[in-house]
Amino acid sequence: MQRSRDGVLVALHDDTLERTTDVAEVFPERAKDPVSSFTLAELKRLDAGSWFNRAFPERARPGFVGLRILTLDEMLDIAEGGANKPGLYLETKVPAQFPGIEDDLRKLLERRGWLQPRERAAAGHVDVAHGNGRVILQTFEKSSLELLQESMPQVPKILLLWLGDGYLEARSPVTFKESGETDKAAFYARQEVKSEAEFGAWLDWAKAHGALGTGPSATLSERGEQSYADLVKPWMNRMTHARGLFIHAYSVDSAEDFKALGAAGVDGFFTNRTSELLKFQGRPAAQDMDALLRRHGY
Repeated sequence: MQRSRDGVLVALHDDTLERTTDVAEVFPERAKDPVSSFTLAELKRLDAGSWFNRAFPERARPGFVGLRILTLDEMLDIAEGGANKPGLYLETKVPAQFPGIEDDLRKLLERRGWLQPRERAAAGHVDVAHGNGRVILQTFEKSSLELLQESMPQVPKILLLWLGDGYLEARSPVTFKESGETDKAAFYARQEVKSEAEFGAWLDWAKAHGALGTGPSATLSERGEQSYADLVKPWMNRMTHARGLFIHAYSVDSAEDFKALGAAGVDGFFTNRTSELLKFQGRPAAQDMDALLRRHGY
């Protein structure tokens, strides 16, 4: 979650717009400016879908062209709009750029009824929104975790883990930027946590400040742009579980990695390829992904 200049919560991963929108064409003089410097009306002028077709031509669809950035309210409309009742797993992104975003998030979730028990879904449908874990909050920032805990103590929280750059201390102090290397995945695959004590200290801090688990990065079998430091080694997972914390790793998209992370002992993980995960679990979706996307206008 991030916030527009005029105070609207929006769902967006990067803290700048250059990678995933056409901001360089629409606002060329502001292409590198942070999301926080744009009003909602300005953000809504951007094409936030065409980049995906260029980056992943094998999954490109005409309907992705011209997609708009969603507000959190619009995202909740989608979550509430069907027979399935999914939950929400929300991250405060670069919260230092958005002072007070934790309380803004609480107010919006409260207004939309997501901090209270919700109506049960009909039998045979996804019903996460009815349970106690209908909302999970996550952040990389310790300061934001503290504010989320203060604002919504009853909501489950996860402290995301990253190696280096001011987060978990790495054995080598050299960052990717300083290394001069060009293959980020290969660089991160070689990185190690400074010590077991360093890893344990972050776990202890997370638990003491309201987290029910951690969200560590993973090194993927085929590397790639989503492959980072391996923070799901079996000894790390044992340490985490010994403290009564859950492990929700990010982000895993292939059967080989589904199997490897499961064997390493994680409790769950993020994926961009839910259809592949369902196949791996032996319960493929009744409708293939192409048919599903066509049904929804893509």
